[in-house]
Amino acid sequence: MRYSIINVLKQGLAGQKGWQAAWRDATPKPQYDVVIVGGGGHGLATAYYLAKLHGITNVAVLEKGWIGSGNTGRNTTIVRSNYLLPGNEPFYEHSLKLWEGMSRDLNFNVMFSQRGVLNLCHSDAQRDAYARRGNAMLMMGADAELLDADQVRRMVRGLDFQNPRFPITGGLLQRRGGTARHDAVAWGYARAASELGVDIIQNCEVTGFVRDDDRITAVETSRGRIAAGKVGLAVAGHSSLLAEMAGIRLPIESHVLQAFVSEGLKPWIDTVVTFGAGHFYISQSDKGGLVFGGDIDGYASYAQRGNLPVVEHVAAGAVALFPALGRVRLLRSWGGVMDMTPDGSPIIGKLPIGNLYMTGGWCYGGFKATPASGWCLAHTIANDAPHALNEAMSLERFARGRAIDERGAGPRPNLH
Repeated sequence: MRYSIINVLKQGLAGQKGWQAAWRDATPKPQYDVVIVGGGGHGLATAYYLAKLHGITNVAVLEKGWIGSGNTGRNTTIVRSNYLLPGNEPFYEHSLKLWEGMSRDLNFNVMFSQRGVLNLCHSDAQRDAYARRGNAMLMMGADAELLDADQVRRMVRGLDFQNPRFPITGGLLQRRGGTARHDAVAWGYARAASELGVDIIQNCEVTGFVRDDDRITAVETSRGRIAAGKVGLAVAGHSSLLAEMAGIRLPIESHVLQAFVSEGLKPWIDTVVTFGAGHFYISQSDKGGLVFGGDIDGYASYAQRGNLPVVEHVAAGAVALFPALGRVRLLRSWGGVMDMTPDGSPIIGKLPIGNLYMTGGWCYGGFKATPASGWCLAHTIANDAPHALNEAMSLERFARGRAIDERGAGPRPNLH
């Protein structure tokens, strides 16, 4: 059933009894052309673009829990393409363009709000660095505006311009950036993929792989063995665990990233703001709560919860920028498992086993990359070769010394 104003009115008059299930809760078949492990945004997007763009519909998406139960539902929903390097800026700009047409494409409102993303700068040197980044963005087809302190003051209320430690000297603004509804993204891709014939299989945990020489022939799951022509991994922080089952060691560490939401407030901030002197970012949800986050917990972990020192660190960043937040109560927090690579950039492409592919190593950038990640992995699986957008994101780059180190932190996964 197509969602439209006409059907909304019809169902309203009919007591809302005629709606169909958003997607089929499929039973596993014995064999598929492609099996995607991971029922989050990236895995579902991969299945959707395989079916829509490449005509490959004999596809299964295996999710050990329910759709969207992993990192897709555990993030701060920020969408942007304000990157510097040619190895990643075109990719994220392509992703942003897919975001701009996603609701119409999927016939599902993902609540993408282009409210802008503003990165604050606090010194002349940082302003120069932002100017360089903005020029690089413009040269690669994205939008960017360098603002001075007065323009920032007019745009965002409540910032502390009198703070002697962190003087605000301006900011880099990408107006096309913003936020989206994380659950809606997973639901929209699941529904659209199911309509094209993809099997969405929930409560189906992958427990191993059947390997014949240099190929995977089947996937062992909690619901039985499933034969597969090709296998794609889209499991975020658990990428290294799944790859290890296939006999591959990935250069990935898993860390917890906490996110927070405050009590509901009246409309208070209408854009996304990031702290240039510390790792802190904030926006306001449609429900009224302020959504914010900061650094990962520094130790490796697969737990979806964090510790109090990071809560204190993030709260300090919030109050340093917006003193009025000192009186706001924290409502809840949650944790996502971040797959951190040595250069802070993702891995999208073929793995050393012939028919095994992956998208992972997203560090902090997984949600905004959802559509382009699926788009590129689908192309790579269908053609057994990367697209130009993800060619630089291969696993081999670490052996060849071709890192995409956007932050310049060196080969330390926990620093990216």
